[in-house]
Amino acid sequence: MLNKKTVDDINVKGKKVLVRCDFNVPLQDGKITDENRLVAALPTIKKLIADGGKIILCSHLGKPKGEPKPELSLAPVAVRLSELLGQEVKFAADPEVVGPNAKAAVEAMNDGDVILLENTRYRAEETKNGDEFSKELASLCDVFVNDAFGTAHRAHCSNVGVTKYVDTAVVGYLMEKEIAFLGNAVNNPERPFVAILGGAKVSSKISVINNLLDKVDTLIIGGGMSYTFSKALGGHIGTSLCEDDYLQYALDMLKKAEEKGVKLLLPVDNRIGDAFSNDCNIKVVKRGEILDGWEGMDIGPETEKLFAEAVKDAKTVVWNGPMGCFEMPNFAHGTESVAKALAETDATTIIGGGDSAAAVNILGYGDKMTHISTGGGASLEFLEGKELPGVAAANDK
Repeated sequence: MLNKKTVDDINVKGKKVLVRCDFNVPLQDGKITDENRLVAALPTIKKLIADGGKIILCSHLGKPKGEPKPELSLAPVAVRLSELLGQEVKFAADPEVVGPNAKAAVEAMNDGDVILLENTRYRAEETKNGDEFSKELASLCDVFVNDAFGTAHRAHCSNVGVTKYVDTAVVGYLMEKEIAFLGNAVNNPERPFVAILGGAKVSSKISVINNLLDKVDTLIIGGGMSYTFSKALGGHIGTSLCEDDYLQYALDMLKKAEEKGVKLLLPVDNRIGDAFSNDCNIKVVKRGEILDGWEGMDIGPETEKLFAEAVKDAKTVVWNGPMGCFEMPNFAHGTESVAKALAETDATTIIGGGDSAAAVNILGYGDKMTHISTGGGASLEFLEGKELPGVAAANDK
């Protein structure tokens, strides 16, 4: 999966280039509230403009479920992209995506022009990877570039299906960076290699834990999923999150870590609350000593020290999932302490998208990380060792 042709390996002068971007941005009253994904796409788009290609951009936005929904139109993205690129990005407003406006706009393109198609998920076939829509997309272009890592774990028309009908399919700079960082971290890490997993559920990270125990030197488990481990070890967890179906699995993973010589660290104390609210009563208790009617909401101060110590001498750290309910200031301490510890280490630090990416950015540590993945689900599947269809579909070098 790591040896794919990129935009640097092709010549696009005079050619029509379809670029799958990730413009799935948050919108409020038609205004983009976070444009990180637009900014992340610029290097690839600028490179293709400079090389004299005719650039046709496409993306999904939200979940229109196969029907045109005006509030999920990509029109505002075209406006903002025009400003960011300093040139017009013409918007093809076709409810069927590849319609008369798109065809006419492509026909009229000069080298270096940019157009944006309407939300690909206006078409029901998009998420089913249907042939008809894949062919329509391919009919617009000579070359396909996939730069949308956020959807790389899904086989859709606009990232996988289209490649069946285009001879040249390569990845863009953003995709190349994701493959390089996540791929090397998992397959060829500089050691010591530490992985930190948090978030609510063990069930969503089963394969990740299993795969990482074969690769890491230290595995740190925090967040909601740690209470399942705590209960499996005979601890008392009050009303904390717990997946009783996974108690045996938690014990199996502890055993596997021991057999592999991997250090598996669990919280030694927790911040607990008597209600799921920032303003609840708060106590700090030892792991496994959570009172009835109270729930674990964050790792405790002793655990913060333990986890910070564990990453201090690491050379590669991958982090996926917060340590607690970081949206509530009183329970953001654990997540912030991990972010701070990563900011202070010399290691290559890779944040696996989703909530962890949001957390490091909200807490102001984003610029201190080596790489923040743009795809939560895709980065998780990468860490599970799965092949990502959107990456696999590109031409090999």
